[in-house]
Amino acid sequence: MAEPKIAQKAPYKIDVEEGKKYFWCSCGQSAKQPFCDGSHSMTEFKPIPFSSDSAKTVFFCGCKKSGSNPLCDGTHKNF
Repeated sequence: MAEPKIAQKAPYKIDVEEGKKYFWCSCGQSAKQPFCDGSHSMTEFKPIPFSSDSAKTVFFCGCKKSGSNPLCDGTHKNF
């Protein structure tokens, strides 16, 4: 299995809207981090959908190695 590109070694703080669907970039190659722009098309990676039942601030993973993708779990602190 291929390894994703580390987009940044910190989470992306994003204000999300209630009910809106977001597509998190799992390959790390998107120019619109942390969201997918289709750059994965020639890889085995697929975007991961995310939606929230309320408007709030969330922290999307930037290192692409979180155990709770698409959200940050602090894994980036280990490297």
